[in-house]
Amino acid sequence: MIDFVEVKFPGLGIDLNVNPVAFKLGSIEVYWYGLLIAMALILSVILAVRQAKSLNFPEGLVYDTILMIIPCAIIGARAYFVACNWDYYKLDWKTIFDIRNGGLAIYGGVILVFIGGLVMCYTRKIPFRELADYCVVYLPLGQAIGRWGNFFNQECFGTTTDLPWGMTSSTVEMYLSSNCPTLVATSPVHPTFLYESLADLAIFFILLYVRKHSKIPFETSCAYFALYGTARFFIEGVRTDSLYLGHTSIRISQLLSLIFVILALLYIAFARTKRFEKRGFPEKLYVEASSGEGKKK
Repeated sequence: MIDFVEVKFPGLGIDLNVNPVAFKLGSIEVYWYGLLIAMALILSVILAVRQAKSLNFPEGLVYDTILMIIPCAIIGARAYFVACNWDYYKLDWKTIFDIRNGGLAIYGGVILVFIGGLVMCYTRKIPFRELADYCVVYLPLGQAIGRWGNFFNQECFGTTTDLPWGMTSSTVEMYLSSNCPTLVATSPVHPTFLYESLADLAIFFILLYVRKHSKIPFETSCAYFALYGTARFFIEGVRTDSLYLGHTSIRISQLLSLIFVILALLYIAFARTKRFEKRGFPEKLYVEASSGEGKKK
């Protein structure tokens, strides 16, 4: 059994005992990280199903999409992380498949989910623009919940800070001592998991509004990349565990964020200039997607 870790917020006078393990089923330890991700998926599916009818989206397609998202998100997130740390993983290939010790990168999961969605829509002749703009809204909600797994694991934190919500723990101190010799290991650090969780929650509500009122295809998806990319760019700048491009000082997530923001804003400007308009689901496809008949052909 993993011991509790005392997490302190000295400026707020808050002390918490945190254990990355939520509970045990016999000899199997169930971690908060995995449990929170499962909860995020369940909540996203519930909301997506409830809102489907009012937005003229096939309810059955929600379930099909989640079956595609789960493997794509895990494989993409792991592949991205492994690729960025190849010098370590190439020494022991078995560690590539060991995700219980961490090693998932959100951008990798997002990228493969969009690719998976594109393939699914192509094979089933479903408009990808409709699927992407409907489902992308729930992505930041899942991220907002999932980020709290980082808190229970005491990972993904930032540099030291004098702000009142600075956080410290024995895990933080050990990491800073080993990896950040220029920082005072006993000083509180930025709880960047909290910053991103709050930013993701705000993005979720913004996307709900954009999806409801947008008349432009892919505008909701681009709004996600523009908003999340902006938030991630600044948050990544204070993290102590960033993945870097080769042996440079360029943080990969910051670079990707900048690219996504620029491309998203350029598309929105271009689409508005050209007056692109959403077409919705053709009636036949809507019926097939709702009933599942499209998969049988």
